[in-house]
Amino acid sequence: MPNPSTTPGIVLGVGLGGFVDGIVLHQIVQWHNMGSAIVPPTTMDAMRRNMTWDGLFHAGVWALTLAGVSLLLRDARRGTPLPGNAAFTGQLLLGWGIFNLLEGIVDHHLLDLHHVRDLPAHVPLYDWLFLAFGGLGFIALGWWLSRRADAAGQRFRAASSSS
Repeated sequence: MPNPSTTPGIVLGVGLGGFVDGIVLHQIVQWHNMGSAIVPPTTMDAMRRNMTWDGLFHAGVWALTLAGVSLLLRDARRGTPLPGNAAFTGQLLLGWGIFNLLEGIVDHHLLDLHHVRDLPAHVPLYDWLFLAFGGLGFIALGWWLSRRADAAGQRFRAASSSS
């Protein structure tokens, strides 16, 4: 029996992780916008520009989420075994961590578009904690959880096929 699908869960994790970032950090706690380090949202025009960039960001993570759903549907239609709950949760966390790590390195450090805590002032420690816990920590936890669950599933499939 083939191994369960992994790519859809990871792609979904990347997209959904982007939504969590945008919803929580951009909208709920309002710590930053996509371009708040470049165009601080201190005027209505600057706020409008930041909202446009936030909207483009959300359109991108929506496309990634849709791609993950499409991949999951494709695998289900092909009869590819789908992961169990623990493995799928691990894949989602792994994807979310990948999103956080890449977005943190590129947007916070390389391009200097925004920082985790830009508003009312930039707090550099938040950027490093975001990379450490939200990036590397989620990747490690997601990888461990999905591998642990996959190993248990492989033992179960091996026992089932030998009976």
